[in-house]
Amino acid sequence: MSVKDIKEAMGKEKVLFGIKEVLKAGKSKKGKSSKIKKVFLASDAREETKKKLEGAKIEFEVLKTTKFNSEKELGLNFESEVFSILK
Repeated sequence: MSVKDIKEAMGKEKVLFGIKEVLKAGKSKKGKSSKIKKVFLASDAREETKKKLEGAKIEFEVLKTTKFNSEKELGLNFESEVFSILK
């Protein structure tokens, strides 16, 4: 999966941006599975962000692109270091 997959999911409105949204969606409630399918981090994501995801036991993949480049590639008007594709 890559930036291309994130862009496709954006078309289906199945993407969350930012650590807070991912942590919120990643919490399972009494045996129910998480809403998250896959989590991606920009290559220049902060170490603190990685530790938060690891602490919440959320698996992630590091993209080859930076926050700035992902903003351009995805056509966003803001930078994000965390992207999540929903089920």
